[in-house]
Amino acid sequence: MVESRVEAPPPPTKTISRGGVAGAAADPGMWLERFSGQSSQSTPTNTPDRLSSPAPRRSVQLGPSTALPRRPGLAPRTSSLSASTFGGSNVNLPSAARLPNGTSLKHDLASAPGSGVPDPFEVLKGILGTEGTGHQDDVNGVEKSAEDIDFNGLSLEDFANEDGEKSADIAVIDEFEKEKDKFEDLHKSILACDEVLKSVETYLTSFRAELAAVSSEIEHLQDRSTQLNNKLENRKAVEKVLGPEVEAFVIPPAVVRKITEGTVDDGWVKALEELDKRSKIIDAKLKQGRDIEAAQDIRPFVDDVSTKAAERIRDYVVTQIKALRSPNINAQAIQQTALLRYSNVFGFLSTRQPQLADEISQAYTNTMRWYYSTHFTRYKAALDKLTLYTVDQTDAIAIDPATKRSSKPGTAHDPFSLGRRAEILRSGENDGGALPAHAAEEDKTSHYLETPFRAFTLALVDNASAEYGFVTTFFANQSFQTTNKKFIETFQPTFQLGQEMVRHLIENTLDALGVLLCVRLTQHAAFELQRRKVPAMESYINATSMLLWPRFQQIIDAHCDSIRKLTASLPGKPAGSALSLTASAANTQSTAPHPLTQRFANFTQGILSLSSEAGDDEPISHSLGRLRADFEGFLVKLSKGIAEARKRERLLYNNYSLICTILGDVEGKMAEELRRHFADRRDAAGGDV
Repeated sequence: MVESRVEAPPPPTKTISRGGVAGAAADPGMWLERFSGQSSQSTPTNTPDRLSSPAPRRSVQLGPSTALPRRPGLAPRTSSLSASTFGGSNVNLPSAARLPNGTSLKHDLASAPGSGVPDPFEVLKGILGTEGTGHQDDVNGVEKSAEDIDFNGLSLEDFANEDGEKSADIAVIDEFEKEKDKFEDLHKSILACDEVLKSVETYLTSFRAELAAVSSEIEHLQDRSTQLNNKLENRKAVEKVLGPEVEAFVIPPAVVRKITEGTVDDGWVKALEELDKRSKIIDAKLKQGRDIEAAQDIRPFVDDVSTKAAERIRDYVVTQIKALRSPNINAQAIQQTALLRYSNVFGFLSTRQPQLADEISQAYTNTMRWYYSTHFTRYKAALDKLTLYTVDQTDAIAIDPATKRSSKPGTAHDPFSLGRRAEILRSGENDGGALPAHAAEEDKTSHYLETPFRAFTLALVDNASAEYGFVTTFFANQSFQTTNKKFIETFQPTFQLGQEMVRHLIENTLDALGVLLCVRLTQHAAFELQRRKVPAMESYINATSMLLWPRFQQIIDAHCDSIRKLTASLPGKPAGSALSLTASAANTQSTAPHPLTQRFANFTQGILSLSSEAGDDEPISHSLGRLRADFEGFLVKLSKGIAEARKRERLLYNNYSLICTILGDVEGKMAEELRRHFADRRDAAGGDV
């Protein structure tokens, strides 16, 4: 509430001396200044002649009776309005009219102009506000008025003060009426502010209530959050303990759906691995003797899903095995992309259904046996179409080549000279594969027997290595002995086919260098199989070697027989020879190297070149020893056909020198020993040359 209060400045205390009316009338301005309260603030001086009014000082106030009427709805305000607001103050009076309070009457009279004493009627006139045309009229009017005035028992000063208060009230009211509109506007503004303040107060009250509600809700949420955190920690602790146990007995529905309905691919294999993992965990729990109801409940379900997975594996593998029997199919492509890629599935089948796995394994073995037998039979037929040099009994080392050329026409070749034939050993490392079947069928050039042998051996080694790698990986759950047995069973017809081809190549030939090259090719194949870790072909390698080495010995024996026959045909004294080169006497007496020496040296050089790294366990050294002994016997008997001793020595020297020259570049232990032997023979024969 706002309280409106208007105060008038208190009137100054007026002191009038006993003869003061006359003195006051002499200076009416002094009374006006006294009644207006605008005297200067000088230090009061107590004058003994001055009279003080016994009436107390009164202030002009708007009390309950004189206050402005309160408008309806106008709340009282706390601000106060002084009388100066309404123009009732003495601020506008000149400073000369302001006399200090407490000025003595003597001082006032002394300071007045003229007589120095104001006329009392003038003072009354100034108080009462009457007007007169002249001094006498004023005096008469004052006297007349004074007689009619009812002072109500009040002294003149009190009466004057009362009238001054009424005049001040009237001035205040007039001033208020003049400023009424402003006060009404102010009142309206105050009412509007009250309304705004009320709305603000309402808003703040509502906001405070809402803030209290939000604070309460936050506290509730904090309590709820604390509870949830505690529950979460407890759940994590329980999950940490029970999680692995529960997870072990849970098979995701996606895994079951993929195994029973999905296609066999990488995702299917992963689902099968997940099922196998969970199944092993359940089995381990049951084997521990723990009575877990969850494991007992889920075990039948796992068995059903495993059975369905085994059926899917069986159908898939059987389908791929049937595809291997298709014509012109690449078996290795199916093995690598369709079977070996999912090798784990057959391991699962072997664990769940071992009998079914054995049946499928046997079906695969039978299929691949047919596959390799068929394809290698075709390949052998293509190799049989190659044109080969014929080296038969007529190509014995002691038989004149001219006789053979006249009796058996064909492409000229030297079966006793190694030449470039040794390159086939290095070509196996560089050309990267066997001779294709279509190339063998279209090839019209002539070859030695080692060419088809090498082609068949390389093809067999490559296919056998690939098959062995597949078998050991796909049938990994089988034992080593079982795997080797399955492999040999698969390739048994192919091995027999290869051995038949070897027999056909070497049974009627006297090409010792060709047979020895086949021996070296077989040894290289054995080393390659060891590097590829395919021990199952060792039996085939050994069987092939058992065919080649005896035939090599037989060929050396045939050459030795031919030399012995030639030696036997020589005369023990100067005479004709069984060779056409010794038919004439002139040739009998010749000291030039014999043609047999050339063939013997080339033949020996070829054998030593192919045996530079041979071990002592090979029959090469013994075979060369026999051949060398028969040849030396031939030279000795040939030299006896020359009557002159010097020419005989020259003949031996020339033949041994030729042999040493041809063997000079051959490396190896046997070559060094044989070269040293013939060098000694040469030196012994040329001592007197």
